[in-house]
Amino acid sequence: MVSRLVLGSGTVCHSVLETVRERPGDLLVLDPDESRIESLRNEKVAAEVGDVTDATELRRVGGTPDVVFVASDDPTVNTLATEAANEAFPKAYLVAYTGTGATARHRRTLTETADRVCSAGAALLDDVETELERGMDTRARRLRETLQAVEGTLTVLAHDNPDPDAIAAAIALCRIAESVGVDAEPCYFGEISHQENRAFVNLLELELTRLDPEEAHAFDAVALVDHSAPGVNDQLDPETEVDIVVDHHPPKGEVTARFSDIREDVGATSTILTQYLERFDITTAEDIATALLYGIRIDTKDFRREITQQDFEAAATLLPDADTDVLERIESPSISADTFEVVARGIRNRELDGSVLASCVGPITDRDALAQAADRLLAIQGVTVTFVYGFTEGTIYASARGRGNDVDLGEALRTAFDGMGSAGGHTDMAGAQIPLGIFDVLQEDEGETLASVLEDTITPRFFDAVRGRTAAGGTMPGTDDSDAGTADEGGDAEGAGGDAA
Repeated sequence: MVSRLVLGSGTVCHSVLETVRERPGDLLVLDPDESRIESLRNEKVAAEVGDVTDATELRRVGGTPDVVFVASDDPTVNTLATEAANEAFPKAYLVAYTGTGATARHRRTLTETADRVCSAGAALLDDVETELERGMDTRARRLRETLQAVEGTLTVLAHDNPDPDAIAAAIALCRIAESVGVDAEPCYFGEISHQENRAFVNLLELELTRLDPEEAHAFDAVALVDHSAPGVNDQLDPETEVDIVVDHHPPKGEVTARFSDIREDVGATSTILTQYLERFDITTAEDIATALLYGIRIDTKDFRREITQQDFEAAATLLPDADTDVLERIESPSISADTFEVVARGIRNRELDGSVLASCVGPITDRDALAQAADRLLAIQGVTVTFVYGFTEGTIYASARGRGNDVDLGEALRTAFDGMGSAGGHTDMAGAQIPLGIFDVLQEDEGETLASVLEDTITPRFFDAVRGRTAAGGTMPGTDDSDAGTADEGGDAEGAGGDAA
């Protein structure tokens, strides 16, 4: 989703880009001149060739921007582009530069159409400094309007087997809904099974409703947090109408919610909800502040993965109100005997391909133990990637972890199991769910036989995918190719470590 759209690449455009390109939010420049677009791309600016005066073209390319800058040097082009932008994006905040040699007619048309008209580059840059605040205010206004239109109770649904980021986001969105007089209920399908996640919910006394997939559910209104599509990593009917989506993972397809805020440029959905709490002027209670801070820490791997300025700012906002003693207790829970057993089986059954480890642990009772096993097996000397999988109730579950390597695990799992089930995640943390299908005909007491069959099928596919998938186009770590060069999957996190499947 483009949050800032620049139309035209005139002399002031470059000054504007220097000001905004490092700031939070997506940015796209549109200009009809191919040479200018190529120059911008060489500077690593997202840019496309297009007619800035055509409203249809703008809608096709521009998505749903919060702010539109019209920045050509030609006043006639700017006038036409401003009119086209106003038609294409009536809810966007529209800033127009007059251009060089603008006439009184040009200025009059621009004033009647744009929210702000600037006749000098310096004035435009001053406005740029405040446009991010205006953009966030626009989102907050739309969210408020959507919430106020809800009749009945808003069901705020985290993804299946929710992780701390999804849980915290659901709780926070309910608090925002309640602030405008809307009843809201945080819900999820599946289990909260990871020891840290259970400690997280219990110590903060967070109340969420576990929905039964076998029961028919009638919802007055639905919001999705940390995922963006009904029926994808939740157990809703895929045809369920969704009112609100807030997420930081790239969507798999078109998002049709009445209101959506999907920002791939932030590290956690909790960061986005923190910003909304500020915009709604809601005092952050200790439990919510602690939950959101923990959600940000987990999804950014304690501020070491995919972290942005927005995440740091959100964490700084939350820290004074958070209970750091509770955070320490959450991060030091007891480990169950079942988890230790899965780790032990993971070690016994491991297969190595270079520095990549795969292990089938057979039947499991706690699927979240897989994530903990994948984490712990990374401690084995020389191992940089782990892939641990097991099966229960007709489904194969898998968790993958990586460190200090070039493998993009989310992409590797999608490649390995495309068409077999759902898979994806981050570069260094991912997961998969695969229906047992034809393997399920084996009897339950033949668990060892089933595990052997899976080892011959699943493990090779993973090894092959890792060889062909690296974050920077190189080869698999652990190989000796001296010529070698150097995944939220949207909202599918599980466990404290945030797997995706």
